[in-house]
Amino acid sequence: MNPVLKSALAGCAATLPMSVWMLAAQHWLLPRQERYPLPPEQITEHAADAVGLEAVARNDGALKLASVVNHFAYGAAVGALYAPLRGRPEPAALKGTGLGLFVWTASYLGLLPATGLLSSAAHHPARRNALMIVAHVIWGSVTGVLAEYRATGARR
Repeated sequence: MNPVLKSALAGCAATLPMSVWMLAAQHWLLPRQERYPLPPEQITEHAADAVGLEAVARNDGALKLASVVNHFAYGAAVGALYAPLRGRPEPAALKGTGLGLFVWTASYLGLLPATGLLSSAAHHPARRNALMIVAHVIWGSVTGVLAEYRATGARR
């Protein structure tokens, strides 16, 4: 299998433990006033509004479904970025953690504010930023381990 596709599949799969952490941390670790929708839902709602899909943006069930699909698709897309790291000698979890931190920084301080889909992380509460940074460390480390496992498993 193509290394980029392997890494994308790893990124998609790693979105599950990331999402579980995000939901659990939102519920158990954030104070009530910070338990508003998580970024995948906010981003999906803003994107749906921007392209005129009010039926998605204003329907809770459709918005939640679209948010899940978008989150896993983005996880796969940016998971593909792990492919060039596969040949490096560092441990997979370390390389993946670096990728996860890069994705958080590029997305939450660059891409999302630039597109108007989410305000900069600099304007979010510190606890929510911490939740999302840990989520991206989970995503990245799992992506790295899965991408490397699949790569070495395929050669056996």
